[in-house]
Amino acid sequence: MYSTCLFCNRSLGHNEVIEAFPVGRRIAFDPTKGRLWVICRKCERWNLSPLEERWEAFEECERRFRGTRIRMSTDQIGLARLAEGLELVRIGEPLRPEFAAWRYGDQFGRRRRRAILVTGGIMAAMAGLTIGASVVGIGTGGLWGFWNAAINLPVRARLRTKDGRVLKLRHNHLRSARLYQDPEGGWIASVKVRRVEQFTGPEAERAAGVLLPAMNRMAGSHKAVQAAVAAIENAGHPEAFLTSVRASLPRSDLAARDAKKRARLQTLPTETRLAMEMALHEEQERRALAGELIELELAWRAAEEVADIADNMFVPAEHQAFIDRHRLQTRDNPDSPDDKTH
Repeated sequence: MYSTCLFCNRSLGHNEVIEAFPVGRRIAFDPTKGRLWVICRKCERWNLSPLEERWEAFEECERRFRGTRIRMSTDQIGLARLAEGLELVRIGEPLRPEFAAWRYGDQFGRRRRRAILVTGGIMAAMAGLTIGASVVGIGTGGLWGFWNAAINLPVRARLRTKDGRVLKLRHNHLRSARLYQDPEGGWIASVKVRRVEQFTGPEAERAAGVLLPAMNRMAGSHKAVQAAVAAIENAGHPEAFLTSVRASLPRSDLAARDAKKRARLQTLPTETRLAMEMALHEEQERRALAGELIELELAWRAAEEVADIADNMFVPAEHQAFIDRHRLQTRDNPDSPDDKTH
């Protein structure tokens, strides 16, 4: 098993994920044709692995690719990033897209528990102040002022504007946040901090991606998360869900009082806000991966021509039968045990 690039002689690195093939930080595999490459991160060339080193690695690569939480596929090529840092490039028919919403359950739950602890601490302090105030004769008006200050003082989120300013958003600012349907397509987001700040197009999505986590800090119960997941799965795809939500929002060119009320993010159902946060996050990751897929597909086509020649050169008939058998097995059932018969 080689450990350096065949083209630039730089180290290919190593991984601790694919036990049968610990070489490389980006591995490409084609379960249908039985190819496995290590992509050099220095020169980006594809190093075809020897035939005898591929078979056990195929099943682990396929299993890991299917199980990863971050993956993106086109018609010919897919890219997945594992938590351990290894990147897998899968060649061939794309897998059915799956929304990996299960990963949000723990994240939202932890956030909700932290918010409850903070709120509980404030309420305990208020209870103590109430008892103390009753002793010294302080009215409820002063206590109400303290409560408002305690709620509105912390900065819940920071949002950067196009001109480089950073808006520090507090509780009362979040209550003013609105999301509209742009008559020309896309979103329009607004929030009032001294004055109304407006964001359009991709900037509106970015703004919503900042506003929603701050607004959803208390909304991570198991029931709410499951309802949010179901909403996205019923839509079929995160992007489809966002499109349906956008269509339900009032248009920005309607200035009626009712339109402004319906545009407030706070008035949306909890499950909808959670699902929007999930879907926007998924779309951001999808776009980040999509740019790399174009370059990967071009590089794969060039590497495939070389691999086709190398794999079929001087291959005895019995070896070809072995290859074909493992190709079918890996493609049809990636979780099945290795076929060791020759």
